[in-house]
Amino acid sequence: MNQIVLVGRLTRDPELKTIPSGKNIARFSIAVDKRFKPTNGSEPSADFFNISCWEKTADYVSNYLGKGRLVSVVGRMESRKYTDKEGAKREVWEVTAEQVNGLDRAPEDSGSRPASGAQPKRPAPQDDSYDPFSDD
Repeated sequence: MNQIVLVGRLTRDPELKTIPSGKNIARFSIAVDKRFKPTNGSEPSADFFNISCWEKTADYVSNYLGKGRLVSVVGRMESRKYTDKEGAKREVWEVTAEQVNGLDRAPEDSGSRPASGAQPKRPAPQDDSYDPFSDD
């Protein structure tokens, strides 16, 4: 069984690309706090994971999530082997996400779009003629 569940914060904005077959892929990374913090201060207090996701999940991630957002990721660990520009063979481990969920609210100034069907909030009128039972 190959399944991984992570909760962490995005370390950068997702990058959305469309591959030649027409499918969308989003790539991003998350920082997951370590359960036990290092005591010497020279080691990082988080583990960093590269994440990729496809199609509808990729669209959701690129449209609604950004750097600093808290997310849960459910997926599987995979490795890819390739040869870099200098001819050296490399191996990369990353999580291929099957499910990504935002766990916090976007900051007010982030420009995130509301979920479809959501009504924008209107400020209440400031004068005494406000009728909370009116249809308007």
